[in-house]
Amino acid sequence: MGFNIFTWWTGSTFGTWLNTRLNGREVGRDADGNIYYEDKSGQRRWVIYAVDNDSSRVPPEWHLWLHKSRLEPPSDVPLPVKAWEKPWRHNPTGSDHPELPRGALAAGGHRAPAAADYHAWAPGD
Repeated sequence: MGFNIFTWWTGSTFGTWLNTRLNGREVGRDADGNIYYEDKSGQRRWVIYAVDNDSSRVPPEWHLWLHKSRLEPPSDVPLPVKAWEKPWRHNPTGSDHPELPRGALAAGGHRAPAAADYHAWAPGD
């Protein structure tokens, strides 16, 4: 695990690295490589991100654990998966592969006509 001396927005700082080394106990890892820790008393929980410090990259089951909505980490007791659930993925907004709905300008800007489309008034209509 590397760290930065001055910038926190591009990764862990020296203070986070030191606190993790001295007081942290690794609880688990997710599929993206994020590592989850808690202190020896079990009161504080945190994540060391694998890529950038982006909280949208934390899967829902780990989010529940970090915010103490679950006592057991997903590495010990996984969440049950419902038949209708789609697999989780991080928020692609601002990435090279954002979600583009039909009709978005970046997706070509074409959409099917709708009944509520605006039609300008012209004399003789």
